[in-house]
Amino acid sequence: MKDELDRLRPLCYKNADVFLLCYSVVRPCSFRNLIDRWVPEIHQHCPGAPLVLVGTQLDLREDVQVLIHLAQNQERPVGTEEGQLLAQELGAVSFAECSALTQKNLKDAFDSAILASIQQTDSCSVQQQRLTLRKKTPDKIKSLSETWWRKINCLMGEQSCDFK
Repeated sequence: MKDELDRLRPLCYKNADVFLLCYSVVRPCSFRNLIDRWVPEIHQHCPGAPLVLVGTQLDLREDVQVLIHLAQNQERPVGTEEGQLLAQELGAVSFAECSALTQKNLKDAFDSAILASIQQTDSCSVQQQRLTLRKKTPDKIKSLSETWWRKINCLMGEQSCDFK
């Protein structure tokens, strides 16, 4: 099953405008997985895509039970500085730590992703439009022109009916 998902997952990347790379600040293994698995995969399939690094479960970073559990495994929460450093190394467009439970910084994380997507779309839209026009055949363009011309005439005809 895992091998099948590994093959299918990159198909979902094709039209992504931005990637939110999320890890739990209280699960260091999720932070390591970003570095070892997810970042290389995204760079392979979507080079140049904007990245937003997001540390989640911020509300648990100072939770006593969580700290005890981590200490029993010789681990500690992922620090803010570690996240900032990784974001810088990756060239991420932004870094945020948030909590879905308390809503702290949650909006900021999504706003960063939206902004990155808009900026990416703006810079790519002109190139994309040119590429799309080149791919269309002259017949297709002619057909579209005739269709729009008919629609314009129809609208003009309706307008002139209103004035009579």
